[in-house]
Amino acid sequence: MAEFPCQPESTNRRLQSILDLLSSAGYADAHKPDITAPEKLAGGLAWCVAALNSPNSQIDVVVSSETLPHEDNKKEIEEALRSLKCPHSLEASQIRNLDCESIFPVVQWLLERVRDGKDENQRKVGVVSQLQQLRERISMEGAETKVQKFASLMQSLKDMEKKESEFLSYSGAKRYQLEAEVIYLKEKIAGGCDSKSLSDGLDRSLSESAEELNSARKELAATLRAILAVKRQLDDVPSQSELIQYERRLSDLYGHIQGKHQQTQKHYDTYNALLEIKELMLKETSLLNSISSQFQNAITSTAGRMKLIDSMEGIVKGSQQKLQKVRLGLEEQEKIRDALKERYTAAIAAQRQWYSLLKAFQEACAKNERLRSSTSV
Repeated sequence: MAEFPCQPESTNRRLQSILDLLSSAGYADAHKPDITAPEKLAGGLAWCVAALNSPNSQIDVVVSSETLPHEDNKKEIEEALRSLKCPHSLEASQIRNLDCESIFPVVQWLLERVRDGKDENQRKVGVVSQLQQLRERISMEGAETKVQKFASLMQSLKDMEKKESEFLSYSGAKRYQLEAEVIYLKEKIAGGCDSKSLSDGLDRSLSESAEELNSARKELAATLRAILAVKRQLDDVPSQSELIQYERRLSDLYGHIQGKHQQTQKHYDTYNALLEIKELMLKETSLLNSISSQFQNAITSTAGRMKLIDSMEGIVKGSQQKLQKVRLGLEEQEKIRDALKERYTAAIAAQRQWYSLLKAFQEACAKNERLRSSTSV
């Protein structure tokens, strides 16, 4: 551990802890021997503030010995901390006088904010990448019509992202807490603390850390299971080729059903026609039997003959009406037949025209290919 002359031992240890934190976060000038301690602290604070004010909050700000803050810049650091709403107050005189007990919590808070911003940006980049991959997959599989089904999946993804953000925040805070505990233990070791109490404290810390690690592993396993479930749901969505195959199979099934329907309808029509013929034949037989039974009695008298003649005329009239009704039905069926024939003839003509156009198109394509091949040669 580097010592800083003319300072108490406790101040040196706290100053070294602050510089270790800054160095672990990426501040390059934390351990340069040619820079004074106040300049290192001011430079580290300025580095943290600049990292927070950068557009992406990335820890890539370079503060060299030529650009270290002067006295006026220390005032600016004080104002910047107030504008950032730092919960710990810090004045320029405290930086100049190496008030490490006041500077240490400020540095911890700034580094936590910087690293939280970096984690948040990385998470956003990951989410944007996942969304882009999801859009590409949707576009490739031709599943634009399935967007509504993906809404619930996207909501699940957002929930998992929220849980991930909370976990990152918790892990970041826990990390800084552990770093602070490590620094505290180093100070206790340097100060000659009781080894037994220190060992007991370390055992408790290890036990608590092991429990937290197991809990984090369980949460991670649950998150992975949820992600796998979402992926399986995405895989359940049929691809474009599968949709085409389903459509072809459904079309074949529809054609088969139509054929069966037409065949069944034909059987029904045949049955109805035969049933009607049967009824007519039964009526004819009944009529002939009635005439035969009444003829012998009616022929013996004039009144009977007249009654028989009237009855026969009524039968003839009813038969003519029935015949007229059948003829009207036949005419309607003939009209339907003629209309279907006209439609069939028009369809045949259109088919021939399409065949001729297709043939002309194929010939034009072949001619185009020949011209291309001759041009390329």
